[in-house]
Parts: sequence; C-alpha cells; structure tokens
Amino acid sequence: MKKILALLLACAMLLTCGVLFAACTEDAPEENNEVVENNDPAETPEEPEAPALKVGVILIGDENEGYTYAHIDGIKTAAETLGIPAENIIWKYTVPEDQTCYDAAVDLIANGCTYIFSNSYGHQTFMQTAAGEYPAINFISMTGDTARASGLENFSNAFTKVYESRYVSGVVAGMKLAELAAEDKIPAESIDENGNYKIGYVGAHPYAEVVSGYTAFFLGIQSIVPNVVMDVTYTGSWFDITAEGSTAEALMADGCIIIGQHADSTGAPAAVQAAYDNGKTVFSVGYNISMLEVAPDAALTSASNNWSRYYEYALGAALKGERIATNWAAGYEDDAVRITDLGPNVAAGTAEKVAEVVAAIKDGTLHVFDTSKFTVGGETVTSAFATDTNGDFAPDADEAIIDGYYHESYFQSAPSFQLRIDGITETN
Repeated sequence: MKKILALLLACAMLLTCGVLFAACTEDAPEENNEVVENNDPAETPEEPEAPALKVGVILIGDENEGYTYAHIDGIKTAAETLGIPAENIIWKYTVPEDQTCYDAAVDLIANGCTYIFSNSYGHQTFMQTAAGEYPAINFISMTGDTARASGLENFSNAFTKVYESRYVSGVVAGMKLAELAAEDKIPAESIDENGNYKIGYVGAHPYAEVVSGYTAFFLGIQSIVPNVVMDVTYTGSWFDITAEGSTAEALMADGCIIIGQHADSTGAPAAVQAAYDNGKTVFSVGYNISMLEVAPDAALTSASNNWSRYYEYALGAALKGERIATNWAAGYEDDAVRITDLGPNVAAGTAEKVAEVVAAIKDGTLHVFDTSKFTVGGETVTSAFATDTNGDFAPDADEAIIDGYYHESYFQSAPSFQLRIDGITETN
C-alpha cells in the first residue's frame, strides 16, 4: 500500500514539478523503497513441494504366499506410519528369479521410482546389475549378500535375524516333545535305534538361509530334549503347496513327530493337521504366518519376521535423503522377529519358557550358535568363515567364530551359517 501511495504522490509531483521530477524522487523518503509483506493468502506464492517419494517393490509371490504377504504387510504398515501415500508404491507381483526381475526394475524406474526393493535371494543378481546401470536409483535386495562386496553406493542388502525366532520356535517344539515323552505318548516309530526322537523339516533350497534356520530350530529343540535327530528334505521351491504337503507326509511316514519348515506355503501344516485328524501323534511348526487357520490342533507356532521394522527404517531414511545401510539386520532386540500365537496344544509352561529364552537372547546370555552346543563330525568347531568373496557360495573370509559362538548376520545381513552339524541329515 505504501508503494501505491508513493507512486500516486510521484505522479502528482510530476504534473506540478515538470523537469524537477528527478530531483523530487531523489528526496523521496527511504520507506518508499521498502519491500512490503503481502498478507493476502491469495497473492502469496506457494513454496514448491519437495518431490514425492515413489517406491517400487518386486516380489517373488503375492499376498497368498506367507513370506511375500509379510513383506507386503510390512511395507504398508511402514508407509502408513511415515505418511507415504498408497499410490506412491508400485507393486510387481510373482516376479521370478531371472531376467524378469531386471525388466521389472527398469519398468519401475520408468514409472518414477527412486527406491526399489526386492524380497527374494534369487533377485539379487538382477538388482545388482540394474544398480550398476542406474546410479541415481537406490536398490535394496532382501536376503542378499553381495552389496558389501559390490562397492555400489546405491545397492544394499537387508534381512532379519530370523534364526533367533527359529530357535525360539524350536524351544516350543522341544517343550511339546518333552511333554509327550513324559506322558509316554511318543510312538515307537518316532524313536530311532539309538533312542533319539525323530524330527522332520521341509526345506526349500540348500542355501545358507535355510541351513542357518533349520540348525537354529534343531538347537532350540535340543536345548529342551537333547536326544533328537532331524531329517531335512528339500522341495526345490520356495512355494509349492503340493510338494510341501507331500514332503511332510513322507517325513511323517518315516516317523517324524514334529514337522518344521522353511518353505512359504501352508502345505506342510495342512498335511500335519490331516494326519493329526486321523489319529497320528504329530505337530507342526510353521514359518512367516500363524498356521492355526489350516492346522488348528496341530500347529504349535511359527517363526516369523516383523518386516515393518526394516521398512520403517529404510523408507524413513529415504524421506530424509539419508543413505540406507549397506547391510541391515535386527532381531528380538529391535522387535524385528517373533513367533506367532501359541497353539492350543502346546505344552504347559511354554509361554513362560519362551519369555525366559527371548530375554536371554536380548541380554546376550544366550547365543543361538554357541559352539559348545553342537559338533561337526564329532568335533567342536573353532573356525568358520562368514563371507563369500568370489561368488561360489562357499564362505572364504571374515572369521565368524568369536568368543565361543558363530556370529550370524554380523558381517552381512543375510545368514551365512552353512555348517552341517551332527544329528541332522539332508535329503533332496
């Protein structure tokens, strides 16, 4: 307003002062040159909005597959917490572990995604290739193990310390086994010639991730009942309801009284429930999600991940423009792993024992891979590497056994434990 008045005054002076205008304006008050704040919202220029975060997600399955569902739920939970609109997330479902993954990543980039996540180990090679070609885009390969060695600033790996919850789920199974033994309810077919109770495990692939998990499960059982043996049978697929069900049936036919799993469908628990309904003494420990819906009597619990913990961290860092850690791994201490609700047929005292074990894991008095608790070829293991530096899937660097236990997920986020300990056999 002051400027307008000054202008009107100047015009009036021009009419009366003629050629003296220049001199008159030189003597004008300084306030006429002040910048005046405009308080009218309609005329206030808006601050430019920061570019919205757009996220791409490449998934090995869809919401019908437990492992992928856990990731979907984790991303949605984290996005809601952080205020990321649902429309800013682009999903690629049922992407196989081949060139299709790379193509999906390139398509997500074309659609404006600057952060791309994949959730399967077999995606890693293709994610890393894309990361090398698109340095301005951030790629995160879940369960992978090559980010550190790649040297790429825009390529990361992440996984939970799920071996901790697998150990705890083994404790649940051990408690049930001890109860059955005390009540003399273990059938003769479930005891081998050496007096060991038979346990079965449905595995997907003989990767370190699976070996680490089934070993932790076995050690959890042994912490309660030492005299057990376990047969791990592989299906060759992360998700195959039919194969997982038939594998569980074969293990039960061989006398296995507890069936664990590192495979992503409900096939094994459903088969165990069917056997239970037919009068067989057998129980199931699942993975990813509660199996009580398909095995209401036979399911004891499931080892599980809380993926929202990682996605909240990673997406939060992205919103702040901060670099995502090359390797991220967290367990019970960060609420990143857990077991699902206990089934109705768990042994008495199981909840209390679980609380005791989880507390010991958190305070560091219990280490899952304590080398005094297992042997390989009858010998205590004193040395084992954690990192594969040449891509042959055999660890060749970074001594992992320190202070009497194997430091899993310490040098890399993905599991690296590949020792085949005594008491466990593998069948393809």
